Amino acid sequence: MDADSDPVPPLTVRSERAWGIVGLVLIALACGLGAWVYFRGPSPFAIDVWWNQLFAAAPLEPLLSFALVMNELGGYVTAILIVPVGGALALFLLGRRWSALYFLTASIASAVLVQVLKHTFGRARPEDILVLSDYGSFPSGHTANAATIAIVAGIVFPSIWVRLAGGAWIVLMAFSRTYLHAHWLSDTIGGALVGAGAALVLGAVFSHLRARDEDRAALRQARRAPDAARPSAP
Repeated sequence: MDADSDPVPPLTVRSERAWGIVGLVLIALACGLGAWVYFRGPSPFAIDVWWNQLFAAAPLEPLLSFALVMNELGGYVTAILIVPVGGALALFLLGRRWSALYFLTASIASAVLVQVLKHTFGRARPEDILVLSDYGSFPSGHTANAATIAIVAGIVFPSIWVRLAGGAWIVLMAFSRTYLHAHWLSDTIGGALVGAGAALVLGAVFSHLRARDEDRAALRQARRAPDAARPSAP
C-alpha cells in the first residue's frame, strides 16, 4: 500500500506554521520535565519505578530480541547516518527536494537538542540497564529519533496509515527502551516531546519551500493526464 492511499487532508502552509507553535510548546514541555527531573534530585518518579519494576524479572526472549533489534534500529549509525541520509535520498529521488532537506534538518536538530538536554540534566540511567549507552538518561534519543521520523513522514505523506504507523513506531521504540532498562519511562516521554517538537518546528520553517515540491508534483501529474487520456493509434 502506497503512502497516498487513504489520504487525510494535508497540512496547509498556514496550518503547518500553527503546528510550529505547538512544536515549540512541546520542546518547552520537554525542557520543563528535564528541569523537574534535575531539581528534584536523583530519585526517579514513582511512575518510573513502577514501570521499571514491571520488567524487573528475567526478560522474555521474544521481547528481549525485539527490544535489541529496536536498540540497533533507533540509534547509533542507523539513526544518525543511514536513516536520515537514506530517507533524504529517497525523497530527493521522488522529486521532493525540499522535503528531503526538511527531513535531514529535523533529524539533525532533534539529535543536537537531545544531546544538549542530556548534558544539561545529566540524569542517571536505571542500574539494571541491559545494553551499553551514552551519557545521560533524559531524554531518550531513540524515542526522539522515532518521533522525528513519524512526524516528518506524517507531514510529507498525509495518509492515515502513515500517521498510525508513525504513532505505533514511537510507542514501540519507547517500550523497547524501558524494557531494556536503558531509560526511565519519563525519559521516553521527554524524547517523544523533543523529537515531535523539532519536526513540527522545522515543518513550519520549511512549509513554504515544501509547497514548491507539491506544486511540481501537481504540474507533472497534470502534464501526464492528457497523454493518458489520448486514445492510442489503431
